[in-house]
Amino acid sequence: MQGLEQIEEKIRQNFVAKNAARDAALTKSREVIRHCSLSIRASHRAEYENAAQILETARGVADAMKQDVTPYPDLHYTGYVQDALKEIAEAHIVHALLTNQPIPDPDALGVDYAAYLNGLGEAATEMRRYILDIIRHEQLERSEAMLQAMDDIYAMLVTMDFPDALTGGLRRQTDIVRGVLEKTRGDLTVAWRQEKLEKRLKEFEQKVER
Repeated sequence: MQGLEQIEEKIRQNFVAKNAARDAALTKSREVIRHCSLSIRASHRAEYENAAQILETARGVADAMKQDVTPYPDLHYTGYVQDALKEIAEAHIVHALLTNQPIPDPDALGVDYAAYLNGLGEAATEMRRYILDIIRHEQLERSEAMLQAMDDIYAMLVTMDFPDALTGGLRRQTDIVRGVLEKTRGDLTVAWRQEKLEKRLKEFEQKVER
């Protein structure tokens, strides 16, 4: 049939190029997620400079990933690309929270808003791990500040009442944050009560010894 071979070849070339871009982006997505995981781990260990360096590497790979899919906008919104961008947001926000820095802007990170909001939610849940660690070291005032940060994030997320198709399933992530927040608040309340009890016992012992 006249012209069919040319159409076939044009479409085939497009698919070959698009498949190559997909494979490249998928590989980079996994690399970004791995770097972000390492950065979050370093942040929890208070290795903040190392965490920042890993984040810089992750950003570079993420930029290359986005460049790979620029000719194919539908690939940009696939799960593996958006998951990688979500991890970029989460790792940067965790680092900012633990170093008392301003929360980074999604545009500055080059992260889509839905991915950013989901990353923000995951960063909030990471704060539970940090709070439990510092409770064991009796840093209750610092724990209170981190709990307030979690509360602020939840208060923001709950206002994003839009369809999941726009927010990337943010409603589920917000529900998770609420559950983690309530559980962490309960743990911190118990820690405060225990500290007050121990303080009163020490005061009583001192009075008895006099």
